[in-house]
Amino acid sequence: MPDLLSDFLTHLAKERDVSPHTVAAYTRDLGELREFLGAHYGDPNWQWGQVDRLVLRSWMAHLARRGLAKRSIARALSAARTFFRFLHANDLVAGNPARAVGSPKIEKYLPGHLDRKQVETLLQALETRAKEGKHRDVMALAMIELLYSCGLRLSELRGINRADLDLLAGQVKVRGKGRKERIVPVGSHAQRALREFERKRDQVIAAVGPAADRQAFFLSDRGKRASLSTIQKAIVGWLSQVDEGAGLSTHSLRHTFATHLLDAGADLRAVQELLGHASVSTTQIYTHTSVERLKQVYRQAHPRA
Repeated sequence: MPDLLSDFLTHLAKERDVSPHTVAAYTRDLGELREFLGAHYGDPNWQWGQVDRLVLRSWMAHLARRGLAKRSIARALSAARTFFRFLHANDLVAGNPARAVGSPKIEKYLPGHLDRKQVETLLQALETRAKEGKHRDVMALAMIELLYSCGLRLSELRGINRADLDLLAGQVKVRGKGRKERIVPVGSHAQRALREFERKRDQVIAAVGPAADRQAFFLSDRGKRASLSTIQKAIVGWLSQVDEGAGLSTHSLRHTFATHLLDAGADLRAVQELLGHASVSTTQIYTHTSVERLKQVYRQAHPRA
């Protein structure tokens, strides 16, 4: 049997220029589907054209029994739909069986975020520590200021190059999902923190020499682009000091950015552009967060609430 799955993944990466994160997710989900189908049919010569709606529903039930969240199952089904659409478009199967399978209903949730007082407490503590001049503390302040100022994703923060930052104009070029680029304004406090870290970065490059990564902006003290795990550990460590039991993550700063803008009356479409959301419906979850806060204030303040 030709390796159609491999052909599809190559098509995603080379022809559609899909992000490496998406290709990795599709590789994992569809690889698990192929394993399931091999066990289901019990025949090493099974074909993708055999797969029908009922078999895919059995696969989804299998994922649910394994304890996968509905969001993860919906993502896996989306990968299957895209794969079978590719096969159908190339006349390799008669139809797309995944189209007839309903996606599990995903529960809406209100994302965790910090209130204004918590943000001030966090940044004041960071500023005090950064004054001691340690590389990791100065970098942590710059990263958290930038995340809150621009609402970036973790991968977007890590991917920033020195050439992407224009501190004179107060803006940064960001590469988001699907490698889409957008320009986001950078606030004055974040600009100041970034300039402080840039001095540390220059010192590292001078000390490490030619081996240093001169392209990346956020460098470790060894001159390499800071890893996702290093960034996440540093930021989560600081967030846990603000609210230890809240389970705040790096993404909480993105939620905080959007919530504070909408609370202050920012236009939903503008916030959508700043966040890099493809659909305004994704951005609307932050309006739910704001409405819930208004209800809480109402219940606490109104005498007949």
